[in-house]
Amino acid sequence: MSIEPRDAVAVITGAGSGIGRAAAHAFARRAVRVVVTDLVDERASAVADELGDRAVPATCDVTSLDDLEAVRKLALDHFGRIDLVMNNVGILAVGPAEEIPLEAWQRVVDVNLLGIVRSNLVFLPVLLAQGSGHVVNTASTAGLLPYGYDRLPYTATKHAVVGLSEALALYLRPRGIGVSCLCPAGVATNIVEQIAFYGQPAPPRGPQFPVLDAESVGELVADGVAENRFLILTAPEAAEELREHGADIDAYLARRTQAPEGGNAP
Repeated sequence: MSIEPRDAVAVITGAGSGIGRAAAHAFARRAVRVVVTDLVDERASAVADELGDRAVPATCDVTSLDDLEAVRKLALDHFGRIDLVMNNVGILAVGPAEEIPLEAWQRVVDVNLLGIVRSNLVFLPVLLAQGSGHVVNTASTAGLLPYGYDRLPYTATKHAVVGLSEALALYLRPRGIGVSCLCPAGVATNIVEQIAFYGQPAPPRGPQFPVLDAESVGELVADGVAENRFLILTAPEAAEELREHGADIDAYLARRTQAPEGGNAP
């Protein structure tokens, strides 16, 4: 682990519900103090209340550099340090490729990808200055495997998050900072609240991965950080899909093209 868990400080975006909330609880159980951020103030405050005096809430829109800088100041003022940053916010635009408007693409890119870029600008200098820490970026199996043609902005940004995270690992690990990339498959969360629908999308031709509860995923994240692992999967079956995809992309695409429509991976 690139951080000592006891009394370490984690900043988690999108921590008011779902995977973010579960990760906040998982880290808190390991004696990590948590800055709980969410776009909705009431959600952030509710989760911080659940965690007690080892947590503090903050309202944060990841499209705002000012908001992220305010979170950094709060963490340093309240806890005196920052050891872990989990970038967990994501939204979807769903529909046929030809019907999702440009403004929807721009919104998804601004939140899913540039939100992490802003976070890096704000928090990486702190981690680099102290020569320790850990970054967790939430991507998706849709960022590893080519099935999300019904949600292309999400798929494109999650592929970008995976690539960004891999490159960051090469840059940051020699400087004492760990990097993990969470690629969840089916997870029972309220992400449907963050979906904009356009037209009549066809179901993706995706693998049938099991659906996990958010609490189990939070534990996987905390364990992955403790083990300093890069890729954190919620479905071990995805690893076999990755091997098949990497061995022969053309053959993999041909098989998936002929597969029945459907699938539950996000």
